[in-house]
Amino acid sequence: GPNCKRFLSFARRGSPRKKHTRIHPHSPVFFFPSLSLLPGCPFLPAPLIRPCSSARSRIEELGGRNFRSRFWDPRSARGEVSDCENSSRSPFRLGGESSEVAAMATRMAPKPFSWILVILASLASLCNGFYLPGTYMHTYSQGEAINVKVNSLTSIETELPFSYYSLPYCKPPIGIKKSAENLGELLMGDQIDNSPYRFHVNVNETVYLCTTNPLNENDVKLLKQRTRDLYQVNMLLDNLPVMRFTQQNGITIQWTGFPVGYTPVGTNDDYIINHLRFKVLVHEYEGSGISIIGTGEEGMGVISEADNKKMSGYEIVGFHVVPCSVKHDPEAMSKHNMYDAAGPITCPMELERSQIIREQEKISFTYEVVFEKSDIRWPSRWDAYLKMEGARVHWFSIMNSLMVIFFLAGIVFVIFLRTVRRDLTRYEELDKEAQAQMNEELSGWKLVVGDVFREPAAAKLLCVMIGDGVQITCMAVVTIVFAALGFMSPASRGMLLTGMIILYLFLGIVAGYFGVRLWRTIKGTSEGWRSVSWSVACFFPGIVFVILTVLNFVLWGSKSTGAIPISLFFTLLLLWFCISVPLTLLGGFLGTRAEPVDFPVRTNQIPREIPARKYPSWLLVLGAGTLPFGTLFIELFFILSSIWLGRFYYVFGFLLIVLLLLVIVCAEVSVVLTYMHLCVEDWRWWWKAFFASGSVALYVFLYSINYLVFDLRSLSGPVSAMLFVGYSLLMAFAIMLATGTIGFLTSFYFVHYLFSSVKID
Repeated sequence: GPNCKRFLSFARRGSPRKKHTRIHPHSPVFFFPSLSLLPGCPFLPAPLIRPCSSARSRIEELGGRNFRSRFWDPRSARGEVSDCENSSRSPFRLGGESSEVAAMATRMAPKPFSWILVILASLASLCNGFYLPGTYMHTYSQGEAINVKVNSLTSIETELPFSYYSLPYCKPPIGIKKSAENLGELLMGDQIDNSPYRFHVNVNETVYLCTTNPLNENDVKLLKQRTRDLYQVNMLLDNLPVMRFTQQNGITIQWTGFPVGYTPVGTNDDYIINHLRFKVLVHEYEGSGISIIGTGEEGMGVISEADNKKMSGYEIVGFHVVPCSVKHDPEAMSKHNMYDAAGPITCPMELERSQIIREQEKISFTYEVVFEKSDIRWPSRWDAYLKMEGARVHWFSIMNSLMVIFFLAGIVFVIFLRTVRRDLTRYEELDKEAQAQMNEELSGWKLVVGDVFREPAAAKLLCVMIGDGVQITCMAVVTIVFAALGFMSPASRGMLLTGMIILYLFLGIVAGYFGVRLWRTIKGTSEGWRSVSWSVACFFPGIVFVILTVLNFVLWGSKSTGAIPISLFFTLLLLWFCISVPLTLLGGFLGTRAEPVDFPVRTNQIPREIPARKYPSWLLVLGAGTLPFGTLFIELFFILSSIWLGRFYYVFGFLLIVLLLLVIVCAEVSVVLTYMHLCVEDWRWWWKAFFASGSVALYVFLYSINYLVFDLRSLSGPVSAMLFVGYSLLMAFAIMLATGTIGFLTSFYFVHYLFSSVKID
């Protein structure tokens, strides 16, 4: 940020002689390799190396020396000119004789552990960080043509995306061309195409596009349906979504996209949006004064002022639109060619001057564009989209979760320090005869010492679910950590989903290892590990495949772009079979080589009878899920709103905190519930420990249904409801595996610790 200290990367004596090298302003070189991984500070690729004025003059003066230095001014990424003379405290001012510079180069030469010191210094430095989205900055010259792209039509009424060109819109003269999309974009139903909308930088113009043929019955029906389903047109300019603003009760509301049309209140007529008033915000970027860097006798020079002007340009930092419905004279408009200048057009308020949707109507499309200079810099251009409100609500949720954690931690503290430790100490101090006598009088968890590690029912299924749960948990943690650090911004469409899938595929080795090692611990042998590994590889992906296949057939029937293409389906299957399955089998093999966890006590041959209880134990298990749900339900609301209402979600820092709190609550709940079951002589704790924390998934699913009924009341049609329920079921199942695994592993080590000090013949 603008307050960061200037850094000198390094200076080295005796560097090998190199030719002069011209460094382009957008060249992703000459940055700290270690610091480039810190998104909080502007050391990501696309830097602009800008020596300050006095440094340039001194370097030019010392050009013949065998010297190389690289300068970094973080403000250069924001287009600011630096001046060493205005910063007397800067340790990088160059002045004096050449010997001083050479001495400084010697002192600054890399020494042992220098990179460690650089990393520590970077972490300690105080700076106002900014986020660079996942694309490189692009500068445009005066009058350069820039093209607008269009994405799928979307609606919060149906949740079914459709292609932009499924409606009778103007097509580009070069034909429709699809943009390359990543895996996440394809799975989300994005379909980015070129469009006929074309601007010229800093050229304000009003342009005619085309006039359609007379609308037939099918066109009218489709336009009316898309209008009444509140479909939005989504456009992109230099990776920025188009934004519009509306006023409601004196409050300015920001929207992405604009409607296909509108239906005035009190009428049954529909009007199409056929005139767009664009405003493009540009920030003027000046030449960077980048040096020509060389070593040895060639020295260093400075790029000329003419070259600097060539490197100057304009950055697009905003893209706004005002949609209008204008009734043009189709006969007069049809005489124009595409991109001909049109006269001034005003957005009418009267319905008589708006373009109605009806049969045999010819619709003319026009647009106007105005360029406006802005002080917004390129790294900050996404701030308007990613600004999140309601921070107090997030903090309130976190404070509630902390209260639950402290309450449960108090219970666990009492269990460990007052009950368990006291009983174990008393038990160990007795001699064998006294222990035998005491065993006859004992009650509670100490009586199940010979059954507590008895093999659970459906042991293979438990191992498979634990393996998949570990895989999902690791994927979620790594993804959220990277997103919180800024590596998976909504600015990079599809990156979050793509990253999740890639992580899941490669974490198969972890799933196989944990599943097989638990299997070996329970069975005492590695026999059957291949079956367990294969089941781990197929269990969760198989359920996902079944649900997605059913939903995909529904989307195919609706002709929605949300349907996964057959080619992508087979690509996903190929990735799973070639990456995830082999890695899971490899993890299972490693699990057979790892030492199993030894049980501290022997298991009796005859199972102990479990006393009858006044109430079924599953009620306690289901009730335990309310505590983890209380930790995440606020964040769950924001996530559902982001997915189903088309809002940006960029509070991954809060989400990371909630995730950590959820892990702690799940662990504590499972330990407390396991101890309660052991105290009533119920040694069948394995599955209960899993579902004690895993039952939170039931409440997540019920809350999703509540969200569908009360917050998505406008969701229309059985297809949309089926999609919502299907995806919610998939999400709840993944949460059950992850939270259940956390609870089970914690309870397993708790029980192991509890009985590890018990002496029994």
